[in-house]
Amino acid sequence: MKKVSLALLVLWLSIVAVGCGVNKSNNTSRTNQGQTNTSGNAAQTALEEVKASGKLRIGTEGTYAPFTFHDSTGKLTGFDVEIAEEISKRIGVQPEFVESAWDSLIAGLDAKRFDAVFNEVSITDERKAKYAFSDPYIVSKAVLIVRQDNTSIKKFADLKGKKSGQSLTSNLNKIAKENGAQIVPIEGFNQAIDLLTSNRIDATVNDGLSFLDLKKHKPDAPIKVVDTSNAASQSAGLFNKGADDLVTAANKALADMKSDGTYLKISKKYFGEDVSK
Repeated sequence: MKKVSLALLVLWLSIVAVGCGVNKSNNTSRTNQGQTNTSGNAAQTALEEVKASGKLRIGTEGTYAPFTFHDSTGKLTGFDVEIAEEISKRIGVQPEFVESAWDSLIAGLDAKRFDAVFNEVSITDERKAKYAFSDPYIVSKAVLIVRQDNTSIKKFADLKGKKSGQSLTSNLNKIAKENGAQIVPIEGFNQAIDLLTSNRIDATVNDGLSFLDLKKHKPDAPIKVVDTSNAASQSAGLFNKGADDLVTAANKALADMKSDGTYLKISKKYFGEDVSK
C-alpha cells in the first residue's frame, strides 16, 4: 500500500508541476504581448516605415524622357523624377530611385521593392482595383506616331494588321490592340522610336508630351503624329493598397507644391506650361 501511495504521490506532483509550467508559459506570452502593444512595437504604417528608414523607394524607368531619363552627365532626372524628389523632401525623407523596365515596375511594387512608382502611370479602373494612386499630377493625350514618309496610316483605325511598338502593360498598348495592331513588345518610348525610325515597326501609340519633348531636342527626327486621342489621360504616383497615410502625405506635398509655385516651375522647365490640367 505504501508503494502504491508513494507512486500516486509522485504522479500527482508531476501533474501539478506540468500544470504550473503551462500557466507560467501562458502568462509570459500574454505579458510579452502586452509589452508589445504598450511599447509601440506593433506593425508600422506605410508612412511610419518610410520615415523610420529615412527614404522613399521609388520605382522608375530612367529611359522615358522627359519624365524619367539620364541627362548628358548620366544623372537621373526628368519631370516625374523631380516631382518625386520634391514629395520626398516634403515628407522629410530622401528619395531612393530604383530603375526598372516599365513592365517590371508594377511587379516590383507588388514585391515591395518600391514604396511607390513615379513613371507617368496612367490612372485606370483596372489599376485602381488593385493599387492606390496619389492625386494626378499630369494630364496628357495618346498620339499615333509614324515615320515621316508613311502615307498608309492616318488614324488609329489604320493600325489594323500593322506592327505597333508598345509596352505590354501600358494603357497605350490597349489603344493599339483595340485598333487591331500587331503588337511588338518594347521597353519604353526610346526603343519604340528606334524601332520606328529603323523601319522595324510601322507605328507606336505613345504619350503626346514625350513626342513634343523629342521633337524639341531632335527637330529633324523623321517621325510625325497623325492622330490624337480625344480622351485625356491622368497620371499619378502608384502605391500599394493599404498605404493610405503615405498617399495622404504625398497628396499634401503635391497640394503645397502647387500652392507655392514649385509645381509650375518644374512643369514649365520640361513642357513650357502647366501640364496638371
